Amino acid sequence: MKNPQVAVGDRTLEVAVQSATSTPAPRVEYVETPVDAGEEPDEGLNYWEILRRRKGTVLLVTFVCGLTALLFSLPQTPVYQARALLEIQGLNENFLSMRDLDPTASTGSYSADSYLQTQVKVLRSQSLLERVVGKLKLDEWPEFAARRDRLSAWRRALGVPEAAPLPPKERALAAAERNLLVRASPLTRLVEVLYDSPDPQLAAQFVDTLVQEFIDQNLEARWSTTQRTGEWLTRQLDDLKIKLEKSEDEMQTYARNSGLMFTAETDSVAEQKLQQLQEELSKAQANRVTKQSQYEIAKSSPAESLPEVLDNGPLRDYQVKLSDLRRELAELSSAFTPAYYKVKRVQAQVAELETTLQKERGNIIVRIRNEYESAERREKLLAAAYAAQAKLVSEQSGRAIHYRILKREVDTNRQLYESMLQKVKEAGIASAMRASNIRVVDTPKPPSRPYKPDLPLNGGVGLLTGLFGGVALVIVRERADRTLRAPGDAPACLKIPELGVIPLRSVDSSRRTYGARAARALRNLRQKGGVDRVELVTWQHKPSLLAESFRATLTSILFSRPAGNRPQVLVLSSASPLDGKTTVVSNLGIALAEIRQKVLLIDADLRRPRLHDVFNVTNSWGLSDLLQERHLLDHCPREALARETGIPGLYLLPAGPGTAGIANLLHSDRMLELLRRFRQEFDVVLIDTPPMLHLSDARVLGRMADAAILVFRAGQTARSTALAARQRFAEDGTQVLGTVLNGWNPATSGYGYYGSYKNYYYNKS
Repeated sequence: MKNPQVAVGDRTLEVAVQSATSTPAPRVEYVETPVDAGEEPDEGLNYWEILRRRKGTVLLVTFVCGLTALLFSLPQTPVYQARALLEIQGLNENFLSMRDLDPTASTGSYSADSYLQTQVKVLRSQSLLERVVGKLKLDEWPEFAARRDRLSAWRRALGVPEAAPLPPKERALAAAERNLLVRASPLTRLVEVLYDSPDPQLAAQFVDTLVQEFIDQNLEARWSTTQRTGEWLTRQLDDLKIKLEKSEDEMQTYARNSGLMFTAETDSVAEQKLQQLQEELSKAQANRVTKQSQYEIAKSSPAESLPEVLDNGPLRDYQVKLSDLRRELAELSSAFTPAYYKVKRVQAQVAELETTLQKERGNIIVRIRNEYESAERREKLLAAAYAAQAKLVSEQSGRAIHYRILKREVDTNRQLYESMLQKVKEAGIASAMRASNIRVVDTPKPPSRPYKPDLPLNGGVGLLTGLFGGVALVIVRERADRTLRAPGDAPACLKIPELGVIPLRSVDSSRRTYGARAARALRNLRQKGGVDRVELVTWQHKPSLLAESFRATLTSILFSRPAGNRPQVLVLSSASPLDGKTTVVSNLGIALAEIRQKVLLIDADLRRPRLHDVFNVTNSWGLSDLLQERHLLDHCPREALARETGIPGLYLLPAGPGTAGIANLLHSDRMLELLRRFRQEFDVVLIDTPPMLHLSDARVLGRMADAAILVFRAGQTARSTALAARQRFAEDGTQVLGTVLNGWNPATSGYGYYGSYKNYYYNKS
């Protein structure tokens, strides 16, 4: 026989049901599909809802802090503040090149900002404040007189010895340092000087005196430094003058004794002559080489091929005439005999011209030889003169070296003397100038009103402090609370759907019955000993917000699966006691009965049953008896399995009298057989089970049912506890259809979508 298939959410639960007397516990197989828990709530929206929910606390803390700030400011003594604004320009330390003479002058590594901060420290220096206190005689002012404070009174009362009082001048100095504020404006050369005092005249007078003393002290320090520098330079100048005169005298004496003669400051006469001879010798050698080359070419080459012959003008003319005569002779010889007179005459001219050419060529060769010999003799003479002069210079070189040493010393002393003389003159000019680099932009004036206590500012600061403190307090308290408090907390934590949210009964203002049938049922219930209770609110107060919350939860359960595949057997449990699962079970059963469903409520809390008390039925016989009996359930009538509750379509199977170990019967096949019979008799079966973390009843029944529902109480069920319950069902393979948040207070949770229904009622039928 094929096992019946029961669809459970996104998985299929296959239950093999056999006879309780012949087979062991059924084998259950599951195919899990993850459940989409929706998107995570926006964190910023969560914070906003927390603040809306706790706005009273935030406003109270803000008001208390603002009032405390005002009460603290009212008894304070009014304090006036005088102000002066200074422009501190950078010093031109290179003025007249004084930086090179002052060893304390700053270098380029110091920035303008460091110089400005240095001046700020000088304005607060002890020496400057002492000058101001002494000039104003602040030690005589009553403001700086010794006073007895509360601490002194307590010390006298307790017998604790007190420290010796400070002298009046030291008290005034300490008070001035405490009340003075000097600050530099960023990215500017401006310095602000502020002084606080109960007396506005004293405040302005103190700032004015401080500024003047600061300027005077700055001028005095610079003038003193310049004076000392000038005196030191004068002494050094006298020493350098004596040293220069001595070195010059030594140099002249040595030059006279050694016979050295110098035409310039560095060169001697012998060295200059040697240099001239060297230049002439070089030229003579070059000339001799040239002449020698010409002479050797003339000896080895034909005379008519020499460049000197070819470039000679008269010889070129003779050569031209000779050529003309030879041509004329050739012409005559062709026409006449050699004895002809014209032929003889031309021949005589040719012979004479050839003799002249030969003689001129010989003269040119002789001249080339004479020039070579002359150049050679001149070279030898210059070489001899250079050698003699070089020997003389070599003899004087030792004395010249010492002379140059003396000369360099004289030059050095002269340069130092001239430079020092210039610095002495510049120092004299600088000491005569008393320019200040400090300009007073705003002069101090007596303030017309005190600047503290500033009541609006203190009140505003108090309110802001209270606001931030209140917000921090509320958020910290909320974050420290790790319970499920509002709708959406359970899905975000457990990743399973939230089927419904049940508000507190105290916030429901619409609990009213209507309809004759419901009124009669309520009267019958009360006549039997029943009372108006929250477990029956869906029946007793149908138009109420609480009843509608249970109906909305039922709708979520019915729509949790596709049409026609809704769960038939549901186990309702909670993680901890007092979460209200019995209330949820009874009201869901009533809501199902209202839509004409045949519903069975099973009270499976065998240790602490309550459903029989809710519906005012006896608990003398129930689930425990059915589990202990041995006869077959198929032959039992429905009246023997469940009792009517007085609500049409709603039946109840109470827990029955409890005995030791009765809860172990839930593990038997008898319970599975009961559920099979109930599936045939009823449309929906709701099982109320005890808390599941420490008891196994809900886990056992969850594997037999189609699905389970977890009930949590708002503000009571911890997130860790809810996670543990969800984990138990997941480990068992039990599908958790969703959660129900019970006992939610909309007024404290900050969610406003229920508030609009507080005054909503149905029309009476």
